[in-house]
Amino acid sequence: MQVDKTLFYLTVVLITTSIIFVFSMSLYIGYHKGYGEYHFLFKQLIAGFIGIFIMWFLSTLNPDKFFQPIGITIFTVFILLMGLMHFFPADYVVLSHGAMRWIRVPLGGNIAPVEFFKIGFVFFLAWSFSRKIDISKKTLKEEVTRFLPYFALFGLVTYLIAIMQNDFGQVLLLSFVLLFMAIMAGISSRFFLVGIMFVSILSSYLIFKSETRLRRIQEWFYTVQDLFSSILPKSWDIANSSMVNIKTQVASSHDAIINGGFWGTGIGNGVIKLGFLPEIHTDFILSGIAEEIGIFGLIIIILIYFTIIYRILKISNRNRSKMYSQFAFGIALLLIISVFINAFGITGIIPIKGIAVPLLSYGGSSMVATCVAIGMVLMISKRVKI
Repeated sequence: MQVDKTLFYLTVVLITTSIIFVFSMSLYIGYHKGYGEYHFLFKQLIAGFIGIFIMWFLSTLNPDKFFQPIGITIFTVFILLMGLMHFFPADYVVLSHGAMRWIRVPLGGNIAPVEFFKIGFVFFLAWSFSRKIDISKKTLKEEVTRFLPYFALFGLVTYLIAIMQNDFGQVLLLSFVLLFMAIMAGISSRFFLVGIMFVSILSSYLIFKSETRLRRIQEWFYTVQDLFSSILPKSWDIANSSMVNIKTQVASSHDAIINGGFWGTGIGNGVIKLGFLPEIHTDFILSGIAEEIGIFGLIIIILIYFTIIYRILKISNRNRSKMYSQFAFGIALLLIISVFINAFGITGIIPIKGIAVPLLSYGGSSMVATCVAIGMVLMISKRVKI
């Protein structure tokens, strides 16, 4: 059987789209910050070429020989890097919001271990669930007991990412992946509700422990206060009065979408990227795309994205190997949940979580890691008839 060429080519289309729009969105930022007009373009271009090559190379391998060794290596190496990077000399790490999230590599690049660890996390769950979780009926106590090691692992992951790296969004993403992969593996709806309660309690703790996260919640309330004001009593002060004059990123994101209309202003003709939305080439790339090619162009890109996810789910559904099936399902979850979290954040439906759009947002680690994930899916696609 052959590799899923359609999945490969659609991924290349999104990578090409990313390079075009990262260039358009980052021209002003690169010039303003003194990096040069083509700084972000070159980095994204290099990441795109590396990602496409890795994706192609992985697709040529025999999954029965290489899938498990690659997955185990990714999981082990990057969970160790996330733990050890905090002991590296200052010259070898990059600080972001007071936390270490990137490791410097030769030739001036940086690598974010968490982006690759997410793939390893999905692999570990797929490998473990296929061996230890089944659909036989169990009591709630038996399910909790069997799942305790996974809760322990997730506790470690939460500490390494949310506490040590101050990155709550990635923990939230992985929590959803864990729960939905567990549902597919065969846990009961009762235990799923227990998992939801666990995630809710953990999320509340992490939010109230951080002033930055509380501030984001407050900014979100400010952005949507008109909606809440029409529902809640007037005596309730939803947003802090000191924020009245704040022009939030979400408000600027709305301006970009409105300015683009249905057909857009044309590639390169957007105005929100001119200092009004500093993160437009990363977390707000969809807003920039919507301004320049309109809702129509954005719909086309989203359709391509969901066709990719559909084909990955198809590979998952038709695979006889539980491990391969679980892995493909987990990768589809990573992609679709990331898109929804980002889209809901930039439109103000939920608070901003700092989750980039895989294959579209600027970021070499995210680009290459996503290509690794899809390359592994392409590897196992040879075991099914598409």
